[in-house]
Amino acid sequence: MELTEYFIHIIKQSDSLDIAESEFKRALIDDDELRKEYREYCRETGTSEKNGFLDFCEEYMQNQDNVWDSLSDYDE
Repeated sequence: MELTEYFIHIIKQSDSLDIAESEFKRALIDDDELRKEYREYCRETGTSEKNGFLDFCEEYMQNQDNVWDSLSDYDE
């Protein structure tokens, strides 16, 4: 599974971003390969390891809102 797909999976399985972040941090502790992929992702996207997941979550949620806004505009 691609890392961003994994991010989305965690977001969809969680009731809040705080829970999603906790789940992701727990997974990072348990999985060396995930930690390596995440470091590479952060380097490529220019974000810090501290904020990389939350930055992705915020952008993902904003994009989801934009999709719903577009659908609402279409209905009108």
